[in-house]
Amino acid sequence: MAQSAGDSGNSTIDTSVPHPARRYNYWLGGKDNFAADRESADAIEAVFPHIRTAAVENRRFLQRAVRVLTQEYGIRQFLDVGTGLPTADNTHQVAQRIEPASHVVYVDNDPLVLTHARALLTSDPRGRTAYLAADLREPEQILQHPDLTATLDLSRPVAVMLIAVLHFVHDDDEATAAVATLMRALPPGSFLALTHATADFLPPEIAAALTSGQVKGAGSFEGRSRDQLTRLVDANDLELLEPGLTVVSEWRPDPGTTPPPAEHVSVYGAVARKR
Repeated sequence: MAQSAGDSGNSTIDTSVPHPARRYNYWLGGKDNFAADRESADAIEAVFPHIRTAAVENRRFLQRAVRVLTQEYGIRQFLDVGTGLPTADNTHQVAQRIEPASHVVYVDNDPLVLTHARALLTSDPRGRTAYLAADLREPEQILQHPDLTATLDLSRPVAVMLIAVLHFVHDDDEATAAVATLMRALPPGSFLALTHATADFLPPEIAAALTSGQVKGAGSFEGRSRDQLTRLVDANDLELLEPGLTVVSEWRPDPGTTPPPAEHVSVYGAVARKR
């Protein structure tokens, strides 16, 4: 939802082609989107009417995961790949509310995202943020970017946030390799937080419509199953935090809240620690 996997480093904003980050912004009620994004988003919503619930619950997962990592595990460094357009309570805002000295690097390949991020995602002066134009499918470029190495100390634990971005990497081996490259560069005690669209809870006809290319813009993601995502985590020798891999709305929900039905969300989420 947050970042498409192509056009790395493209500095041109093409408003005629729907972009996942801007479409996601529209579902969240934002205004940083164009007619093509809204047309695609509405077409997807016509097939899957609960998409706005899914977008909101995905965003809430990010905020809870950052809070848990900062409060309970002492993480002070975050690498957020597939940032998406700024909304309320972005990664650095949640982390720096708890620990003002937290450092966050945001990565996206949509120039509109980076323009808005640089303007709006202002760090607490005791911490630091940086913004990279890069692509998840080229993780070495992310790790070697001078702004990353100037902001994060890769000898200390880092939390990698892959929130609604891996499903834009269609090939399973490529997705696993991207995660492996990022996590291999980090020390034990680092974390991976991920969310991923799934068809596990959808009626077959809706799943088919969303992935067949019949719906404009919907064929750009891969809805992986629980088994596929479990294999991805296992392949990278990561230890899942409780409650494991689950629907994002059911991952440590805030007290007093009632998670919506899994079929209204259809996004898995997990947080895992590098051994």
